[in-house]
Amino acid sequence: MSVKALQGEHLVLRALEPADLDFLYALENDPEIWEISGTLTPYSRKVLQQYLEGAHRDIYEVKQLRLVIGREAEGPGIGLIDLFDFDPRHMRAGVGIVIAESASRNRGYGAEALELLCAYAFDTLGLHQVYAGVGATNAPSLKLFRKLGFEQTGIRKDWLRTADGFRDEVFFQKFNPNVH
Repeated sequence: MSVKALQGEHLVLRALEPADLDFLYALENDPEIWEISGTLTPYSRKVLQQYLEGAHRDIYEVKQLRLVIGREAEGPGIGLIDLFDFDPRHMRAGVGIVIAESASRNRGYGAEALELLCAYAFDTLGLHQVYAGVGATNAPSLKLFRKLGFEQTGIRKDWLRTADGFRDEVFFQKFNPNVH
């Protein structure tokens, strides 16, 4: 089950394409994002090219779905959104999002992208829940997940190692009202 595109009012979530190599390279090698992504070293173009070549693989096979957040189906990306640790037995997946361009932040794009992905996860994949871990000092992301009805169900103490030391992570869950 591959995803071509999910259309929203102002955004589209679309599959990764070979033309996204430069975008992916810039985003994955941005040290400002490494803290939230868990990345420790840069990625080479070759490694990312190989990743793109396999990006079409089914979520049931690779347990992950990464989509480009764009303003139009064929245009450049402004961010990425993921379902990860997909678990069909327990009907859940983690969700992660990053808006790459600072000019595109705080404009509602993250909320729209997350709503589209949750609708896909619940309505198409039939998941019972999606969850997210957000750094306790990441105020914009905390606000986003709370705004979209994610319930804070825990705090992981000293969970994230940063350049400034350890930080807590807030754990959020959102449940599908149609799956019990």
